[in-house]
Amino acid sequence: MTAETSRAPLRRLATAAKAVVLAAWLLITVFPLYWIVVTSLKPQPEIFTVPLRYWPSKVTFEHYEELFSFADFGTYLLNSLLVSLVSAGVVTAIGVLGGYTLARFAFPGRGALMLAFLVTQMIPLFIALGPLYLLMSDLDLLNRLAGLMLVYVAMLVPFSTIIMRGFYERVPVALEEAAQVDGASRLAAMVRVVIPVMLPGIAATFIFAFVQCWNELFLAITFIDSEDAKTIPVAMNSFITQYDIDWGSMAAATVVSVLPTLVLFAAVRRYIVEGLTASAVKG
Repeated sequence: MTAETSRAPLRRLATAAKAVVLAAWLLITVFPLYWIVVTSLKPQPEIFTVPLRYWPSKVTFEHYEELFSFADFGTYLLNSLLVSLVSAGVVTAIGVLGGYTLARFAFPGRGALMLAFLVTQMIPLFIALGPLYLLMSDLDLLNRLAGLMLVYVAMLVPFSTIIMRGFYERVPVALEEAAQVDGASRLAAMVRVVIPVMLPGIAATFIFAFVQCWNELFLAITFIDSEDAKTIPVAMNSFITQYDIDWGSMAAATVVSVLPTLVLFAAVRRYIVEGLTASAVKG
């Protein structure tokens, strides 16, 4: 018996162990999502039955109907989409320009600026909440989606700029120099040569900003109180009262709120995979 043959059972055992661990991890990850969907499809009395029912005896969409008929959830959904898309777009645009500047230009104070960007990520948000609330009030931006967008952009620009700088540093400067030798200006070289290569990084930055804005509750619940301007996290928080939690509507709202992010990930998955692959190869 050769050494290779003797190792074959060990390899099969290791492969089987990996499969078991991955299956267990998949179950742990997927089950909460499954349970939310099932809860949203159960009749209200059946949500609290003991023993637990892992599938409703009768599938119902009453929670979804209540969500859009009585809670005006469609307005909250549109508000969240508007705030998240606009904020993420502005953050990404600023990050593209700021990241390029930090990666390609050497100027006095660049290190201090980078340090300041990093330090802002370590400061708890509630520390600035009081002054920020007073500022928003003085600018008449309370209960306005534009004010919430402004706060989100200010909150996300530093970290997004750092992310974009990291992606720029993986793009060889020789690409821009070759374009400039051919007569292109620095801006033209950036737009025509660097940006197409940077699409995975831009997509990753946009998704990061979008998800942060989409899920953010602390600032939204502080600055938004009007029914017309509520976002999804604020609306979902209203399902929690002093004496009760509307689990059916909460589960239905969770399912609906997850769909836009799934669509976004599906739309840009190719760029995300390219970005991860590039990082693995170049790292």
